[in-house]
Amino acid sequence: MQIFNVARNTHLGIKSLMLHKLRSLLTMLGIVFGVSSVIAMLSIGEGASKEALEQIRKLGSTNILISTIKPVEDEAVANVQSHMSIYGLLYDDEQRIIETFPAVQRTAPVKEVRKEGRLYERALELRVVGTTPAWFDLVQRSFIAGRGIFQRDVDTHAHVVVLTEYGARRLLATERAIGAQLRIGSEYFEVVGIVQSEAEQGGTIQTPDQEVDAYIPLNVARSCFGDMIIRRTSGSREMARVELHQLIVQIRSDEEVEPTAAGITRMLERFHKKTDYRVSVPLALLRQAEATKRNFNIVLGSIAGISLLVGGIGIMNIMLASVTERTREIGVRRAIGAKRKQIVVQFLIETVVLSTLGGFIGIGIGVSIPWLVTRFSGMPTVVTPDSLVLSVGISMAVGIVFGIYPAVRAANLDPIEALRHE
Repeated sequence: MQIFNVARNTHLGIKSLMLHKLRSLLTMLGIVFGVSSVIAMLSIGEGASKEALEQIRKLGSTNILISTIKPVEDEAVANVQSHMSIYGLLYDDEQRIIETFPAVQRTAPVKEVRKEGRLYERALELRVVGTTPAWFDLVQRSFIAGRGIFQRDVDTHAHVVVLTEYGARRLLATERAIGAQLRIGSEYFEVVGIVQSEAEQGGTIQTPDQEVDAYIPLNVARSCFGDMIIRRTSGSREMARVELHQLIVQIRSDEEVEPTAAGITRMLERFHKKTDYRVSVPLALLRQAEATKRNFNIVLGSIAGISLLVGGIGIMNIMLASVTERTREIGVRRAIGAKRKQIVVQFLIETVVLSTLGGFIGIGIGVSIPWLVTRFSGMPTVVTPDSLVLSVGISMAVGIVFGIYPAVRAANLDPIEALRHE
């Protein structure tokens, strides 16, 4: 019997809405725009934050990144015609970190130098990266062909090089890549592997231009190219002595990352007279980014929710007008035995039908907007099931909340006065 009454009231509610199709459609528009804007804004925010989080995750949650930076006092003399700077991480820093902190599992030092790579008549400026076998594991680079740097290469001072795909295609366009003899500066190196260019993997914080990188053993880079960097510009010459440009430190567990990073920072402060380093903790960055993501989604959702609020006010306004128009109808129903509860249910059903139908239409539009944004702008977007469920739930809640007052007002009309209404 209860089910019959609900079905009957639903039928009456829909029939009433169909009598004023245009008004019902216009009333739904507020909900449609509100739901679609909630989904679209949340998906755009989710896509942007997901991309940022992925970049941070690539750095490794158990890794600590220590980078060389040029001190402020050295930047101040950059305009001097000829000057010499000594700064940055030291080879001894790596050894001290390994010996001091038991939580350290392994390290990957990095040394960088700009050199021309040449194969016959083809040439390309490379960023030569001297490192150790552990580096490829810590940064999780994908191999396209060949192998990485092995420990035996380090032990034998082997002149081997691993190229990124971009550099290999430019230099070895018509040659068999693996086994080719590549000249870097004045030294010859055998190409033993090719890794995917970082640009194709989305890039990372630690390696912004890896599409032109060439990886060689650290001890070979040191013996062949030294620690001196000379840059010549118009009318001036800048010289700098830098031993290491970066040091990646892998820690045993997530819980030990931040305490170890704090200890490393204190140790570097003791042995470095200048602030020529920066300690970054991807785990801390990840936590911060996740918190920022949550706050960002809340802000976007709140802004979009204003449209739903406006839509709800529109529903209330229309339903109040409907109560006035149907006063005589309400009086007739009350006179033949309809209870206040039945009147309330009927009007609530009408508002819920309006808001729910508007919610589903809004979902269709809201899902289409992120797709169009991704297709035409290339911006990543992610439509989550949570946003769809949330949007429909909110739209139904809006119908109930903003429909209660008109429904109660209709139910409280005096039957006699309602019958007299013209």
